[in-house]
Amino acid sequence: MAQKLWEKNVQVNEEIERFTVGRDREMDLYLAKHDVLGSMAHITMLESIGLLTADELKVLLAELKNIHAIAERGEFVIEEGVEDVHSQVELMLTRKLGDVGKKIHSGRSRNDQVLLDLKLFTRAQLREITEEVEILFKELMAQSNRYKDVLMPGYTHLQIAMPSSFGLWFGAYAESLVDDLTFLQAAYRMCNRNPLGSAAGYGSSFPLNREMTTRLLGFDSMNYNVVYAQMGRGKMERNVAFALASIAGTIGKLAFDACMFNSQNFGFVKLPDECTTGSSIMPHKKNPDVFELTRAKCNKIQSLPQQIMMIANNLPSGYFRDLQIIKEVFLPAFEELKDCLRMTAYIINRIKVNEHILDDDRYLYIFSVEEVNRLAAEGMPFRDAYKKVGLDIEAGKFTHSKQVHHTHAGSIGNLCNDRIEALMNQVITGFNFTAVETAEKELLATGK
Repeated sequence: MAQKLWEKNVQVNEEIERFTVGRDREMDLYLAKHDVLGSMAHITMLESIGLLTADELKVLLAELKNIHAIAERGEFVIEEGVEDVHSQVELMLTRKLGDVGKKIHSGRSRNDQVLLDLKLFTRAQLREITEEVEILFKELMAQSNRYKDVLMPGYTHLQIAMPSSFGLWFGAYAESLVDDLTFLQAAYRMCNRNPLGSAAGYGSSFPLNREMTTRLLGFDSMNYNVVYAQMGRGKMERNVAFALASIAGTIGKLAFDACMFNSQNFGFVKLPDECTTGSSIMPHKKNPDVFELTRAKCNKIQSLPQQIMMIANNLPSGYFRDLQIIKEVFLPAFEELKDCLRMTAYIINRIKVNEHILDDDRYLYIFSVEEVNRLAAEGMPFRDAYKKVGLDIEAGKFTHSKQVHHTHAGSIGNLCNDRIEALMNQVITGFNFTAVETAEKELLATGK
């Protein structure tokens, strides 16, 4: 059995080890390439303060770059008996380079290693989430523009209420994603601060150059106070989870609408045949399973902040092993949300809209407000106009043209889609992903 980084002469009971390690070896595979990147920055800094020689740095960087490539290919493995990703990387280095591999841990604790790994992983995942949201946003905007003149009933209390349009319906979800990404950007900014150098939460007697590692890894700034850096474990995950939940809330609501509007009782939209499933007993069925599963997965993601809070809420300052469990719910959530975003974008691109919904007179009364407003515009007091139209409806005498003339900003006739697109572009530009990408490329280039 491989020795642990912290183990001395007494070996831990096997059952205790199984319980305490838990799913950490599995979860740490998410973090492997980020752990290597963090080590490259750390040892570059160690050489600058005299804790490594230039020759030692050169061979370590070259081997770490090899390990990073292995992780990029999905071939990184945490061996049986090795506790976590940090131990595995150090083991691989010492096998290849001997004692010099043991020097990379100077000035670090596994506490700030995992803090760093989580931040590097999360900011990379947030970029991928942003890219998937942008794809869905563009699909929604394209459909909003395509169907901007096709009317549909709007509902309150699930009762037909006023005229709406597919331009409004698709565009509403697009604009919702703008706000979701604004929230995500705030989470990204909190994530993109460097905890490395906080060690076990109380700093180090080595003269660590934390500004250097911050620059090398492309962070906006560092978590300055070392105690707060450790207190940020769990807090960062919770804040990011709230942002993911915001996106999931938008997608889940869209999925619900699509399932309802696809039903025969509505018949507003038709989902692509390849996105529906059949029944084992009813030959006519075309079930919207993709959107039903999307709805369920998005509801699950919306519970993520509460799960993280329940694990971390009653902990004082300092590190506690409880925090390990957050990884199990947090790390897989990104891929699940990306999957939902991809599926939703695929279906929105292929969805068919019923352009003749209002031919059916069951929807005639959605024009009652239009008639009230017409009478009021001609000089009749609003309350009198309201009463007249109400009495006409009760007497079965109400008629109205199935046309609308809305012109104010954000209404059927003035969707403001160009402004919504401008807002989205502004938000995406504000992430400044390029700075991180450039820093990481430069750091990897030093391993040549």
